[in-house]
Amino acid sequence: MFIAGVSACTVGIAHTYMAQQKLEDAAKAAGDDIKIETQGTIGIENALTAEDIERADIIILAVDIKIAGDERFEGKKVVKVSTETAIKSPNKLIAKLHEIAGK
Repeated sequence: MFIAGVSACTVGIAHTYMAQQKLEDAAKAAGDDIKIETQGTIGIENALTAEDIERADIIILAVDIKIAGDERFEGKKVVKVSTETAIKSPNKLIAKLHEIAGK
């Protein structure tokens, strides 16, 4: 399964990157491919391309704030959680994404 998503926290530093790392580690452990865009104090990093979004089986938004470009995900299965959920329960979250995506 290919998961694409965005992580962003209120301050745009620690939790943004912690959520990204935890999601990437959990997805890889489950055998998935994943790409997480971060939106933080230094702007957008690891930006999702139109191809990434098209290819994605599901979109994960681990966000605590309004993100830029959320309209890109219209028509896709989108799951929105807090960065805290992504950090504290990444394996359960990836399992839930599989359930929702039917993969």
